[in-house]
Amino acid sequence: MPTMEQRTLGRSPKLASVVGLGTWQLGADWGDVSEADAFAVLDAAVEGGVTFFDTADVYGDGRSEQLISRFLDDRGLRDQITVATKTGRPQTQPPENHRPQNFPARPHRSRTNLGVDRIDLVQLHCPPTPVYSTEAVYDALDTLVDEGVIANYGVSVETTAEALEAIRHPHVATVQLIANAFRLKPIEEVAPIAAAAGVGLIARVPLASGLLSGRYTEETTFAGNDHRTYNRRGEAFDVGETFSGVDFTVGVQAAREFSALVTRLAPEGTTPAQAAIAWLWQQPGITTVIPGARNAEQSRGNASAGSVPDLGAEFTAGVRDIYDRLIRGSVHARW
Repeated sequence: MPTMEQRTLGRSPKLASVVGLGTWQLGADWGDVSEADAFAVLDAAVEGGVTFFDTADVYGDGRSEQLISRFLDDRGLRDQITVATKTGRPQTQPPENHRPQNFPARPHRSRTNLGVDRIDLVQLHCPPTPVYSTEAVYDALDTLVDEGVIANYGVSVETTAEALEAIRHPHVATVQLIANAFRLKPIEEVAPIAAAAGVGLIARVPLASGLLSGRYTEETTFAGNDHRTYNRRGEAFDVGETFSGVDFTVGVQAAREFSALVTRLAPEGTTPAQAAIAWLWQQPGITTVIPGARNAEQSRGNASAGSVPDLGAEFTAGVRDIYDRLIRGSVHARW
């Protein structure tokens, strides 16, 4: 397994490679992915030095967790990969569903799916906003740690305000949030505070649902069961999860400019996707970045972003210029 920089996952003792693997694609909502293709994605990630997988109990109703379990057993990698899962979707459920007595069932189901006695990291999966300030919720999570059901816990959030509230709680190890070249608010407002508190930041949607790959045009279409088709206006869940909340046409234009920036300033041969991922993990306060992949080629390319040299201040200035001109006005205040 090639080496990649490893970082401590915030207040936990667990380690994660600077580029991890998000496995939403292996469950559902991105079109169909076969088990063989899923294993190819996981193999390519590990071969590229990835040591951190992120999943959730709702990804394919447990399919993603089960695939990861079978893969780790088949490849003998249980001791080499840190696995984080999430619990608590859907976001539309009322806050009272997050009462302490309702907590144990889902993590126990994830333990079964993942084939483990104790889960490395469980994250609350974008629950209603009041949950983040409910002390009884954290007490229930502490109990699950004490009982050996989970080793550590964190939260996955939609907004910077939710992230900042979670960081206040002393046993929250990590915060997962959307951050990328088209979503700079978390980098500006959350990363410095998380770093000061010792909380790890897991950056999801690093390619803005593929926009930052530079492969899309205004005419690009997606499968009917792909959230990039059915959730463009937030019909199924928070629209910020789809194209990072950026209008698709505007995003394509911004992505063209980002690709030109990569051609001009990134090391020769670096793809726009690799540059987007590398730039993100190189930002102070970001612990790991979790791009997803639907095939081995994407997975291999994403993992290679873990070895891209520092892109430098001029590149960052270019990212901020694109964001300020094309994107900030429509997304910055929303999340």
